[in-house]
Amino acid sequence: MRSKKNKGKKIAHLVSIPFAYLVFAPMIMFDISVEVYQNICFRLWGIDLVKRRKYIKIDRHKLKYLRWFERINCAYCGYANGFINYTKTIFAETEKYWCGIKHEKDSEFIEPDHYKDFIDYGDEDAYKKLSK
Repeated sequence: MRSKKNKGKKIAHLVSIPFAYLVFAPMIMFDISVEVYQNICFRLWGIDLVKRRKYIKIDRHKLKYLRWFERINCAYCGYANGFINYTKTIFAETEKYWCGIKHEKDSEFIEPDHYKDFIDYGDEDAYKKLSK
């Protein structure tokens, strides 16, 4: 959503368009790769598939009060942010399956939510119990 702070920045917005959409094509390629990865590997490993529709929602483009280019931007952001969240969940499930060990404590590192059930870094006894 544009704010008053952005008024008068039409040229900056126009110049930024190619850069803002530059990642779209690689994102589509990555999306296809993630789908292939999940559908093959998760089935082989016995992990439940992550449901795409729970993460990607594209509906704001239907709002009649938006201008055509705002509708495109809303669809793009709905897809891009939903896809990143969807992908994050797929790889979190992968990490839970294969690892389950927290990283070493670091004040700069933001620990993901899915680490809550992971064993502590360096806890060899807990790892050995988990590995049996």
